[in-house]
Amino acid sequence: MFYSNAAARVVQELRALATAAPPGTRLPSVRELTDRHQASPVTVAAAIRQLVVDGLVETRSGRGTFVAARPEATSAPPPDLSWQTVALGPRRFGEEEMQALLALPPSGAIPLSGGYLDPDLQPADALGAALARAARQPASWQRGPVEGREDLRAWFARETRADGGIRATADSGPRAIADDGLRATADSGPRAIADDGLRTIADGGLRPEDMVICPGGQAALSSALRALTEPGDTLLVESPTYLGALATAHAAGLRVVPVPADRDGVLPDQLAAAFARTGARLFYCQPLYANPTGATLAAARRPAVLAALRDAGAFLIEDDYARDLTIDGDAPHPLAATDPDGHVIYLRSLTKSAAPGLRVAALGARGPAGARLRAARLLDDFFVSGPLQQATVEFVTSPAWPRHRRRLATELRTRRNALLAALHRHLPALVPPAIPSGGLHLWAPLPDGTDDVAVATAAAAAGVVVFPGRPWHAAEPPAPYLRLTYAAAPPAAMDEAVRRLSTVLPPTSL
Repeated sequence: MFYSNAAARVVQELRALATAAPPGTRLPSVRELTDRHQASPVTVAAAIRQLVVDGLVETRSGRGTFVAARPEATSAPPPDLSWQTVALGPRRFGEEEMQALLALPPSGAIPLSGGYLDPDLQPADALGAALARAARQPASWQRGPVEGREDLRAWFARETRADGGIRATADSGPRAIADDGLRATADSGPRAIADDGLRTIADGGLRPEDMVICPGGQAALSSALRALTEPGDTLLVESPTYLGALATAHAAGLRVVPVPADRDGVLPDQLAAAFARTGARLFYCQPLYANPTGATLAAARRPAVLAALRDAGAFLIEDDYARDLTIDGDAPHPLAATDPDGHVIYLRSLTKSAAPGLRVAALGARGPAGARLRAARLLDDFFVSGPLQQATVEFVTSPAWPRHRRRLATELRTRRNALLAALHRHLPALVPPAIPSGGLHLWAPLPDGTDDVAVATAAAAAGVVVFPGRPWHAAEPPAPYLRLTYAAAPPAAMDEAVRRLSTVLPPTSL
């Protein structure tokens, strides 16, 4: 706190007196201190108030200022919390890794890790304006439907269409005009054949009543795993796969079994074999720009993957986290659009493509599975914040949303290409063999025998934050990798980031 010279002298004298004298000792009056230090009464009073806050003195109305009572010294031992180690048992898999993944980069470090957009890429002004308007409407603070606002659920449902979404009209609701000019109705039945030969659903794959709004994709995934499984069940996952899915599965007491995948997504024959061998009834998958590899499930594999689900009588959780992160070309339609029989559980979040604070996502499923998911979400947290839902509806249905997506594609392309150019210049051995056409990450191969965790640790000390590949595997990793994120740092920083990374890698990497 800043003091004038006079105030500092008053504080110094009273502090010395209060420290030396026993509690209850009367201290000099305001008048005495005013005369002694040539200070105004206001200055002296301010000094006394500060010492009251510090607990050294106390004032008694009409009597003056006194030395405050000191806390009695205690000889009691410090609390013993060691019993909690036994009571809690072993730490859950993935907790430490998730904390590292979500940690903010230290000052001066260049982030090539993380799962969210650089603040410069976030539509903060549009979101802030929408939230401010929503907050001023009293109705948004009231209890809404536990499954979420109908207009927001309708928007998420339309996004599951094979043609990339229905052009909304003023009364779109359950009816809308499709992009090809055909009118779809809720009971029109199968309408089209997709490019890969799979049936699509006329009402957009999922209906508003199939959806439930969730506070972010991670909460949605947690609810889905707990609603569709029991502890001890088996969950099949792509290998490698999203670290948060592995951690959540282990927290739910599931046995996680990896299924091999390559640059074209999961291998359908291996998926079918895994279903047969384990008896699993649930498969977690990111068919579009998978995290961490960036792979997209190839069109030729999609029918075989859905056939494996049908043959096993199983569900697939389609984590469509990157639907709005397309950089090159057009993204293939969601698997949910070609699933009339309810095998696909659809998950879509806006957090990755908008801002970390936009904790809004949706889960969608047909039939009893959808009912079970909605019940699980009710037990978890009743409903998502009304103002946040209303602001989200306003944002995604306004011109600001397509503008943001167009700008985001341009900016992500620039950053991805800047990172690739830096790798070619400084670390050509780390250039991925397949460049993703969307998402946020590059999956960079390290030389055989390299300790990826040690590299990430050394890189942090050198001022660049990267993430090792090992935690993204449910079993032993077949080779060392780094996940390099291009969305969290500006293009101009990429060259310096990779140069710093090159200083901690063995010469064989250069």
